[in-house]
Amino acid sequence: MRRKKGHEDHVNHEAWAIPYADLMTLLLAFFVVMYAVSVVNEGKYRVMSQSIIEAFNGNNKTIQPVHSNNAPQVAPVPSSRQSSTTPPSLTPHMAVPLPSRALQPQITQPGVPIHRDPGQENLARIQDQVQQALQPLIDKSLVIVRRTNTWLEIEIRTDILFPSGVAKLSPQADNTLRNIADILAPFPNPLRVEGYTDDMPISNVVYPSNWELSAARAASVARLFSENGVDANRLGIIGWGQTRPAAENDSTEGRNRNRRVLVVVLSDEQAPARFYSDAGQPGQLAQQPQTTPGSEASAPATLPVPATLMPAAAPAARAQVVPEQGTVVVSSHGAG
Repeated sequence: MRRKKGHEDHVNHEAWAIPYADLMTLLLAFFVVMYAVSVVNEGKYRVMSQSIIEAFNGNNKTIQPVHSNNAPQVAPVPSSRQSSTTPPSLTPHMAVPLPSRALQPQITQPGVPIHRDPGQENLARIQDQVQQALQPLIDKSLVIVRRTNTWLEIEIRTDILFPSGVAKLSPQADNTLRNIADILAPFPNPLRVEGYTDDMPISNVVYPSNWELSAARAASVARLFSENGVDANRLGIIGWGQTRPAAENDSTEGRNRNRRVLVVVLSDEQAPARFYSDAGQPGQLAQQPQTTPGSEASAPATLPVPATLMPAAAPAARAQVVPEQGTVVVSSHGAG
């Protein structure tokens, strides 16, 4: 019997197309998933996160945005009236955050006057007048003027005020101090005259240490102010000695900067805590009590009147140690 010749199998040359199509399908699915993950619907995400939080905690623990007092508030919708079909833009948790107060201008109500401290206005006027009158000395750094919201400082180098080691004003200092006194006299602001020295020791019969020298120099300036129209009841003096250096004392320039007198003009009728550690101690400004007119406690508080360092015959002179770094404050009450 004749054997039947077997049919030769046909070679499939497109067999690669099937795994290739599978690979393309997987890549397409991969990129679709990546795109879906990268594009986040913020509204749906917030709704989903809110639902998860409420399911686990039972109440809302999300942080609400800080609302300004002047901006309208978004009223929350009661939970009983909330619907599952409510779009995210209408939910109370999707309120648009308001800008912070730091970005909002200070708005005043119309017709309401802005309160301005007359003491601060006086400081600005005094600063302008002093700078105009003493501009040549300011240009030479012999006089420095500083101002804050609380006080005005006029720093004068003692090189133009006193000879070395004494508290008697030099003749050329009279013109400078008289100009300052003429400027300060019309204003009611309290004044403090502060004396400073370098760390060079001094020991003689008149000034046993730099404490006495600094206080005497401050008293000399205050006395000249009092003699040139400044109300003595507005004046007070402080002698800091060498304890408040403005620069290092290891050079001539540094010692010159430390030898100075400061005329401090306060912004109000009460001395701030910068000058006193306890406003209730004798010789210091106390708060004026709020009493009815005619009572004994309604007398206005006054500043101590300065006095030069004289022998024991000076009337009611006293030296007081202020607790802040042992500052010696010398003051006395004059006859008016």
